[in-house]
Amino acid sequence: MSRGDLLSIHPLELKFPFALRKQISCSLQLSNKTDNYVAFKVKTTNPKKYCVRPNAGVVLPRSTSDVIVTMQAQKEAPPDMNCRDKFLLQSVKVNDGITAKDITSELFNKEAGHVVEECKLKVVYLSPPQPPSPVHEGSEEGSSPRGSVSDNGHVNAAEFSTVRSCCIYLSFLLLSAVHSTDAMVCIFVAKCRLLKHLTNSLKLKIYLPRQELI
Repeated sequence: MSRGDLLSIHPLELKFPFALRKQISCSLQLSNKTDNYVAFKVKTTNPKKYCVRPNAGVVLPRSTSDVIVTMQAQKEAPPDMNCRDKFLLQSVKVNDGITAKDITSELFNKEAGHVVEECKLKVVYLSPPQPPSPVHEGSEEGSSPRGSVSDNGHVNAAEFSTVRSCCIYLSFLLLSAVHSTDAMVCIFVAKCRLLKHLTNSLKLKIYLPRQELI
C-alpha cells in the first residue's frame, strides 16, 4: 500500500491471472486520508492494451474509490510471463465541490505550481493454474497404481509364478482327494485358496467364504 499524503493506494502491483484471448480485470482502491477533495488521474505506458475506468476522478474527504483496470484479450503470452507495462497514478488536492467533469490535465501540471503526488504501479502476470494430474486407471486416490500388470496388459513374472504354484497345489489336492469321501469339499477349498492367491496378487476385491472353511 502506498502511503502518500493524499491517497493510500492498494495494491501497488496490478496482478492479472493471464489467459489467452480473454479480457482480464483487476481493481485499485484509492483512500482519501485528508479532509480535502483529491483529484486523481491514471496513466499507462501502453494505453491501447488497457482500459481504465475511471481514468480520472475525485475522491471525497475520508472516503474510498475503486478503479477498474481491464487488460484487453491477448493472442500470445509474453516470454517468461514478464510484463514491462507500467502505470502512473497522480493525485492533487482540489477545491471543495469539484467533480470529475471539472478535471483537466492542467491540474496535474507541476510546472504550474501544483503539488502533485505520483505513485508508480507495476503489472504482474500470474500463470494460470495447472490442471490436476490424471489418475492412472486401476489406481485409487491416495494409493499407488498397481504394479503387478505390465503396460500391455499381460501378467508379469511374479504373478505367473504365483499362478503356477497355485495350479500345482490345486492339482495335488485334486489327486489326493480322488478316493476321499470329502472330495467335493477338498475341491471347493482348493478353488477358494487359488482364488484368494490370485486376488491378492492382482489387488482385486472379491468376497470369499468364511475363514474357517478355508
